[in-house]
Amino acid sequence: MRTKMKWLKFIAAALTYLLWVIWVGNLWLLPGILIVLDIYITKKVPWSFWKKTKDGSKPKAWIEWIDALIFALVAVYFINLFLFQNYKIPSSSMENSLLVKDHLFVSKVSYGPRLPYTPLSFPLLQNTIPILNTKSYFEWPKWDYKRLKGFGKVENNDIVVFNFPTGDTVPVRYTNPDIYKTSRLIGLAYANHDKSILAGLDNASQWEVNHKLKEFGRTHIYNHPNDYGEVVYRPVDRRDNYVKRCIAVAGDSIEMRHTQVYINGEKSKNIAGLQHWYNITTNGVKINQSFIDKLEISSEDVQNMTMGPSQYRIPLTEKKASEIKGLPFIRHIVMVDELVDSTKLPDVWPYSTDYMWSRDNFGPLYIPQKGATIQLNMKNIVLYDRVITAYEGNTLKVKNNTIYINEEEASEYTFKMDYYFMLGDNRHQSADSRYWGFVPEDHVVGKPLLVWLSWNQDKSLFNGKIRFDRFFKWVGNE
Repeated sequence: MRTKMKWLKFIAAALTYLLWVIWVGNLWLLPGILIVLDIYITKKVPWSFWKKTKDGSKPKAWIEWIDALIFALVAVYFINLFLFQNYKIPSSSMENSLLVKDHLFVSKVSYGPRLPYTPLSFPLLQNTIPILNTKSYFEWPKWDYKRLKGFGKVENNDIVVFNFPTGDTVPVRYTNPDIYKTSRLIGLAYANHDKSILAGLDNASQWEVNHKLKEFGRTHIYNHPNDYGEVVYRPVDRRDNYVKRCIAVAGDSIEMRHTQVYINGEKSKNIAGLQHWYNITTNGVKINQSFIDKLEISSEDVQNMTMGPSQYRIPLTEKKASEIKGLPFIRHIVMVDELVDSTKLPDVWPYSTDYMWSRDNFGPLYIPQKGATIQLNMKNIVLYDRVITAYEGNTLKVKNNTIYINEEEASEYTFKMDYYFMLGDNRHQSADSRYWGFVPEDHVVGKPLLVWLSWNQDKSLFNGKIRFDRFFKWVGNE
């Protein structure tokens, strides 16, 4: 009977291993079946040698604990890698769809698990060991990008967890905004007082101007470690995780007109939880915490709520705005629509005077699709320069208004990957693709399926701290 059970366990383990090898698509892993055979049948290798005692007695309790801990860590590593992982919502950028301190069950198999760029790492840690303040992963070995087959692909309106695209180079004391926006702002501030920084660029393209400003700003950041901290590079899978809604997929054209999104010229459906800022004027009544609690607005969203006597700016859904519009103390309520100001430099990506966009009036913009070819010029190069260089590994130079890719003159470019455009549902309180551009397919982590735990950071333990109504709430596209 015992022999029969051994063979049954071996067959089950061997089939599981073979299916995994087929899924991974690496036949070089097949010899591993011999290890499974030895563990269950032949037992030639003493895999548990460190647990054996000289007199054959039961190993000490601490050895058993270490054995269990090692097994748990290995199991967690493979579960996180191939099946799912936990993700905690850190900010209000997705309210009211997802709330601050929601804990999400993120499926890796929805879009197919991505093999890690850095396979040797500590489980459950993204990029840093908190106490030691050191990297939680090893730089070697490094693997190329490969995604295993999943149940589907990213679609319009999916909520997606992904690695922060511009989180590759990070000053550890100053992580938000990213180093690229920060360095440009630093360069711009100095250039306003020192004209020599942009000397010789009077008739240059916006790409060349921005390149010079960022170059100056980055040098400043590297030269001031006391202010910005050490500047570290992070591989794709070790960049911070973000969660947003995919508004446009590869091949789409996106445009925002007065906060309304249009995809390929068609008006996009607004989800129920969509929030925008509303300017509110009362008859003198002060909006207090009790009113804010009834509207279920997080403390993060009301930090700069008061704008003046009887004037407030509050993030609301269209439904909530309609509900409070009829209250007797509300004199005026209107949704914020940030128009383009031609007298100022644009404050959204690609930060170019050739694209005078705002966060509410943005585009039209083409989302790169694998295999598609676009014509390049000195205007649109600011849109696709990071795709060409940082995400797809080419060199890019501009000389005498001529574009060179990999040292060869280029008038067009063919994309190697699919890309996505992500927005937060809390539109006026979200750092998203309007500020840093496209999300490459190799940055996609997974799809949130449900909220398994939720804490209200604005409440006490015995006064609504735990949001029981959100436990096991499915995350949908509406």
